[in-house]
Amino acid sequence: MENAEKRRVVVLGGGTGTHTLLSGLKQYGDRIDIKAIVTMTDSGGSTGRLRDEFGYLPVGDVRMALTALAKDTDESSNILRELFLYRFDRGGELSGHTLGNLFLVALTDILGSEESAIRMASKVLATCGEVIPVTTDAVHLVAEYNNGAVASSEHLIDTGECVGRESTITHLTCSGHAEANPYALRAISDADVIVLGPGDIYTSILANCIVGGVAEALCASGAKLVYVANLMSRNGQTNGMGTHEYLSEIKRYVGKFPEYMIVNTAPFRPDLLEAYRGEGEHEALHNYSGRETSVIEGDFVAQDDVMLAKGDVLKRSLIRHDSHKLAHAIMQLI
Repeated sequence: MENAEKRRVVVLGGGTGTHTLLSGLKQYGDRIDIKAIVTMTDSGGSTGRLRDEFGYLPVGDVRMALTALAKDTDESSNILRELFLYRFDRGGELSGHTLGNLFLVALTDILGSEESAIRMASKVLATCGEVIPVTTDAVHLVAEYNNGAVASSEHLIDTGECVGRESTITHLTCSGHAEANPYALRAISDADVIVLGPGDIYTSILANCIVGGVAEALCASGAKLVYVANLMSRNGQTNGMGTHEYLSEIKRYVGKFPEYMIVNTAPFRPDLLEAYRGEGEHEALHNYSGRETSVIEGDFVAQDDVMLAKGDVLKRSLIRHDSHKLAHAIMQLI
């Protein structure tokens, strides 16, 4: 299929969820043109340390999207992708850093800008698609909670260090002023399908939508807007929330409801579910019964064990979407 005939798919998000979906979508690279618009507010782990030391835009979500789209058809391309994901678990100051993060910082030093570094890394990895920072402004997420607390970074929001388990976010914004990357706005305008998620609704999805110009572009777009619903709740963010509340938050920040919502209805592994419940978290409730959004239900959960990298100090999800099942559902809408 010629490039001109390909359908244009934009994935808006960040982190593990975006990596999962992009890994599945790239298998359809002969039929679709893929663009990933990723958050620029990450402030935890390796990314946060590099951001503080070098003053560059956060690289973690970019690295995850690049490796998801990287060529993986032979041994050399597979090992290169694994190198980008490799996390040091010893070595003093190196411990906790990923090689891909360090590579992107070094490229930024050499080429003079984060965008140039991303484009060069895409060439090195022979990616099937393009990764676009949602903004090139240096900003942090700021969340206000129902108990009056305020968290002024994505890391504090994710860890919930300043709030209790049952707290919920009442308002999300950016510190300072963030203008959307023109390339991101163009991708949204040109898209045939735009996918929100999967990922944490505040730190991965809405973190993009509150950047100046993004919500307006999404409302003006003629693309099909698809939301991939969360699988599990998150302490200090979404406890007690379900698909009805998720859609309401998207409407609140974006200005319109998605046309479609993908919801997993398959059971989770009991041992993994018990681990979440032990932390006070629960399955995301499927309580939407409205007519604004068409619901696509099915088995979209991965059954493989999640292998956590040594040296990674951040909390990671154990229950995740299946990349192939999710990508197949998206392709059915194209």
